[in-house]
Amino acid sequence: MLGWTVDWQRHHVGLAALLEAGGKFEEILPGVTYRGDDIGRWTVRQARDWARLNPEQQRRLGELGVKPVVRAQKTSARTSVKTGVGEGSDAFTRGVAALQRYIAREGKTVVGRQHVEQLPDGTSVRLGVWLSNQKSRRDRLSEQQLAALADLGLEWAA
Repeated sequence: MLGWTVDWQRHHVGLAALLEAGGKFEEILPGVTYRGDDIGRWTVRQARDWARLNPEQQRRLGELGVKPVVRAQKTSARTSVKTGVGEGSDAFTRGVAALQRYIAREGKTVVGRQHVEQLPDGTSVRLGVWLSNQKSRRDRLSEQQLAALADLGLEWAA
C-alpha cells in the first residue's frame, strides 16, 4: 500500500491547485509541473497503481477526477492507446491547429518547451509540451496522425 508521504500530499495539493486555477484534468499530462513537481506524471502513476492506494487516497483523488486505469489485455492495449489519441481527438486536432498557427507566424517548426500558443477560439495549447509528447509517443500515433505531422514539416514524423 502506498502511504501518506509528504511527497504524496504535496503532489495532491499541486493537482488540486492546478484544477482550481482553471486547468482541465485532460490537460494535466506528464510534464505539467507545479512548484517543481511533475504533477502529470504523478497523476498517471496514481491511476496506474490505484489498487495500492488506501481508500481515503482513492476518495480524494476521485474527487479531483482521477480514475483507476483499467488494464486491457496485451493484444488490445495497443489499440486502446491509439483510440485515445485518434486523428479525430480534440487534443490532437488542437495541437495541430496550434502548430499550424505557429509555423505560419514564425516560419519554423522548432518550438520552445514552455511556449503556449493561443487559438482563435480562446483556448491555449502548451505547444512545446504537446510537441515533445507527440515525439516521445510517435510509435503509438496512427498513420494519419504521423502523416499530418509530417505534412507540417516534422522530419521525425515521416
